[in-house]
Amino acid sequence: MANREALKELQTRLAERLQQAKAEGVAVASWLAVESGAQHYLLPLAQSGEIFPWAGVQAVPYTQPWFLGVANLRGTLTGVVDLAGLLGGAPPRPEQALLESSLLALNPALEVNAALLVDRLLGLRGAQAFVASEAPRGEAATYCGNTYIDAQGLRWQELNLQALAQHAVFLSIGA
Repeated sequence: MANREALKELQTRLAERLQQAKAEGVAVASWLAVESGAQHYLLPLAQSGEIFPWAGVQAVPYTQPWFLGVANLRGTLTGVVDLAGLLGGAPPRPEQALLESSLLALNPALEVNAALLVDRLLGLRGAQAFVASEAPRGEAATYCGNTYIDAQGLRWQELNLQALAQHAVFLSIGA
């Protein structure tokens, strides 16, 4: 229950900060920063949906290991994808780690009832939070955008959630 309240509080703070930044004419954040499988990702705010605490996910047999199952999120049956597992083959998480993680629903405008399991929400980021960027390499997946580097040297991979939701691997959940 405390986890649910903390997420509500985070969402409220983020919404207030966005409104305040718009009112002050400050550059508004473009991404939701998350950590998944020890990797850092930037997810476009316009393509991101609601954030949920880890909820009872019903496993679905004969699916890829990164497809965790389905969950009822606000009355909508939603497929749950382990972002780290999908992108890098991270090992399955123990139950305690799952309880500390969050589900990020994709924006309904993408017309995919899916949510991404992320280990940690790290707040909002804008381009001004980074000191350098690198264009995607030629072999990068179509959903990979630029890689941004912050002042501490952390590398952040931008993910285009619309392109990810249309990618053949993402759509092929069958084992």
